[in-house]
Amino acid sequence: MADIIQLLPDHVANQIAAGEVVQRPASVVKELLENAIDAGACTIKLIVKNAGKVLIQVIDDGKGMSDTDARLSFERHATSKIKVADDLFNLNTKGFRGEALASIAAIAHVEMKTKQAADELGTLLTVEGSVVTSQEVIATLNGSSVAVKNLFFNIPARRNFLKSDSVELRHIIDEFNRVVLAHPSINFSMYHNGTDLFNLSKGSFRQRIVNTFGGKTNEKLVPVDETTEVLAISGFVGKPEYSKKSRGEQFFFVNNRYIKSPYLNHSISSAFEGLLQPGRHPSYFLNLQVDPKSIDINIHPTKTEIKFDDEQTMYAILRAAVKHSLGLFSIAPVLDFERNKNLDTPYALNGGEASAPNVEVDRSFNPFSNSSHTAPLSSKPASESWEGLYVGLESKSNTDDFSQVSYESDEMTSSIFDETTERKVQKTFQLHNKYIINTIKSGMVVIDQNRAHERILYEDYLRKTTVNEAVSQQLLFPLQLNLSTSGIYILKDLKQALETTGFVFSNFSNESVELIGLPVGVKESDVPNVFDQLVQDIQNEMPDVNFSVSDLLSKSLAKSLAIKNGNKLERQEQEYIVNTLFSCKEPAVSPSNKTIFTTIKVDELDKKFN
Repeated sequence: MADIIQLLPDHVANQIAAGEVVQRPASVVKELLENAIDAGACTIKLIVKNAGKVLIQVIDDGKGMSDTDARLSFERHATSKIKVADDLFNLNTKGFRGEALASIAAIAHVEMKTKQAADELGTLLTVEGSVVTSQEVIATLNGSSVAVKNLFFNIPARRNFLKSDSVELRHIIDEFNRVVLAHPSINFSMYHNGTDLFNLSKGSFRQRIVNTFGGKTNEKLVPVDETTEVLAISGFVGKPEYSKKSRGEQFFFVNNRYIKSPYLNHSISSAFEGLLQPGRHPSYFLNLQVDPKSIDINIHPTKTEIKFDDEQTMYAILRAAVKHSLGLFSIAPVLDFERNKNLDTPYALNGGEASAPNVEVDRSFNPFSNSSHTAPLSSKPASESWEGLYVGLESKSNTDDFSQVSYESDEMTSSIFDETTERKVQKTFQLHNKYIINTIKSGMVVIDQNRAHERILYEDYLRKTTVNEAVSQQLLFPLQLNLSTSGIYILKDLKQALETTGFVFSNFSNESVELIGLPVGVKESDVPNVFDQLVQDIQNEMPDVNFSVSDLLSKSLAKSLAIKNGNKLERQEQEYIVNTLFSCKEPAVSPSNKTIFTTIKVDELDKKFN
């Protein structure tokens, strides 16, 4: 029988490795940025075209490579970080696997320019699908420039699985933010299709956070600083009143490397217990410094997951540090009540004895005396004055005509047991401020008010965006909203679609959006929540599972503006929801395909009493 096991060719092995390291353009951005940091760069520039599908280029002013190192860097398992196996458990650098450039070169066209400061000339290396097509000597600047073009050009199936440009760019911005926050001492800039998205100068960690997420972030931060034998914690948490529905601004950095840890995230959430509304999540930007030998970062190809030797101790320390900071800056509630300092005992009277008050009582006081306040109270007998109080009442009562007196009375209403049919019978009732009950011939219908209103708004906004007939209400003063750079970029892409629903924009900047008109029925106080929900839906890749941008927009607006469960509705509001719901095209399910109503027949109720 012939042998059936054989070794894979190198280019196939590289493509398999690329599947682990390079999942999307953002993966390439992460690897190239980390290589530039390990090269000791002081300034790093990221250039992206078409969300990385056409070009990803990273330019740094690091130490560069020799022509031999440049060639070897594209070989599998070639690295300058590891010499023996023990080095895997004592890592202080970023890229160490020796697979990043080899994996990237297996699925793209790569052009590298690199030069060391001691050399007069540099090296230009071109690789296409793991094949080195050219290597030559050129004049170039110190440092390295790596350009990755036509990602997944030789794997069409992988390229077809990429999301829309807006979604892929969002992932790139996320990776960029994770890297720049971990290294505030390096200058970073990012360009997309010729547009300047970020230009971050080196500074403190707080300055980097503010420059990345907008100037308004500064007032939201509460510092955290704690040092123990196990770990050192530094950074910031967001104030509870600035919590968000999404988890976008949550960052853990262990030894200057971004990680994801649901376990440690739970410790932060428990520290905020009692301070956040349900469904809200705190923001945090925390640096954790631990002994490299106490962690294992080699458990995941992307190195974003980490294993600690003693997670329970870190959980307790982190939770205590955050609670301490919240209490130290008067964020968390305290047991002491506020008191008026004016009520404190003066220092001069401390230790003295209180004297009993001396009260004088006029025992001759008579309330029935008609004497003036200047005369003695007992100068006249009381019997001479009290009878005068009734003088004239008898004659007046005899002459008054009470036939002309009108009386106020409550409006007479019929009894609940009145059998008359003149009054309209109430058919709708609200149960627990959540369900609307409507009577029908066969029994009753129980309607979820939130889902019903969401369906009504969804179809209304979808019709307006389709036929472009939305009506706007002009604002007396412009409304300015501060958002992150990624949020601003998302709204720019949706600007035209948002205008079809009734939003009118007057200005877009890198940190804020200004509106001068809102759709009819939308309150100014609702706009921040509407846009936060919209950005969150885009970031959750909703555009790729919906039919169109209009459909996405209509769903997001309906979700934000629908009446929430817990709100008490007037009878007219209940009837409006019932009547409008059953005039919709799809009254049975919400835009997210959840049941809106259920029917309970009289026969089912009769069985309950058998």
